[in-house]
Amino acid sequence: MGGFDVKLTVVSVDDPVARQLEGSQIAEMHARYGDFGMQPLPADRFEPPAGCFMVAWIDGEPRGCGGYRVLIPGIAEIKRMYVKASMRRQGLGRLILAELERLAQAAGYQEMWLETGTEQPEAMALYPSHGYLPIPCYQHEYADDSRSRCFAKNLSSDR
Repeated sequence: MGGFDVKLTVVSVDDPVARQLEGSQIAEMHARYGDFGMQPLPADRFEPPAGCFMVAWIDGEPRGCGGYRVLIPGIAEIKRMYVKASMRRQGLGRLILAELERLAQAAGYQEMWLETGTEQPEAMALYPSHGYLPIPCYQHEYADDSRSRCFAKNLSSDR
């Protein structure tokens, strides 16, 4: 990735670095969407093998994160995809996403679903370019928000 030394490590959501990155992501979402009640993730939903949370390190510094949890049997839900602003548009989000997909498929998931929003143009471009297709918004905390957009990808279609 652009000459950077990238290391992706699976960690607990309760890892201090993971919580710091999550806090940055939550703050950014509050700035983009207003105070809509986004809360820290419950760590137990992201423990392997049913779930996963990872931190992306570049040159020894945490630069991004993302995770998945079981939504329903066979379907994993991506949560807290985040790349620090200084590292965006360099492929780090794609690396995190590809590794989450690989790990989810290895854990037995057939599909990945996610919710993002219109105020996140980076995400609105990333997911379709990575094979995610729009789906009706599924039951989650933002299902009634007109800015909410949901996507899904069949993990077996390109492997």
